[in-house]
Amino acid sequence: MAKNKFYVVWKGLKPGIYDNWADCQLQIKGFSGASFKGFPSRPAAEAAFAAGSDKSGSDSKPSPGRKSSSTHSATGPIIRNSISVDAACSGNPGLMEYQGVMTDDRRQIFYQKFPLGTNNIGEFLAIVHALALLKKQENPTLPIYTDSKIAMGWVAKKKCKTTLVRNAKTAKLYEYIERAEKWLKTNSYQNPILKWPTKRLGEIPADFGRK
Repeated sequence: MAKNKFYVVWKGLKPGIYDNWADCQLQIKGFSGASFKGFPSRPAAEAAFAAGSDKSGSDSKPSPGRKSSSTHSATGPIIRNSISVDAACSGNPGLMEYQGVMTDDRRQIFYQKFPLGTNNIGEFLAIVHALALLKKQENPTLPIYTDSKIAMGWVAKKKCKTTLVRNAKTAKLYEYIERAEKWLKTNSYQNPILKWPTKRLGEIPADFGRK
């Protein structure tokens, strides 16, 4: 099993992510109710830190190889250095577009538009677009935020489970869907895909603002 290399401190003298046990121990030693946990990679640690306090209530040194129990609920601090994605659809199905922006300043980094599609397809394609872009840029640690649990599930299963009619008007969109599914099946990635906490923070930074 992989040995823990990163430690998340949710409750301690200084919450954060530490790359060695000695520094982590300094934050929790003597701290009542300390909450912390070890992870084998920085992306896993960042995802867990963003998800908030460890539900298991760890109060001892994590054992090597222990897996993250992060639920990706993003109840903790938002990782500002990240990409946020979203889709918009005029009708469902209808004119569909999606985009990706930098979470901290809402700077647009990609955008696509299709004459006919659904919101779920757009959310799915936006996540895969972000993953492929980060892979090309050799940036395996940058998190991706989405407000769609359905799209997260489709990405995890490497399949866009849409029932949208396939015709001349959706031909280009289906090309993108098939390309995205193929990418997921032939590539690996480490970037955490996190659920944006809409109820707590409002609309995701990539929102088109048309509600």
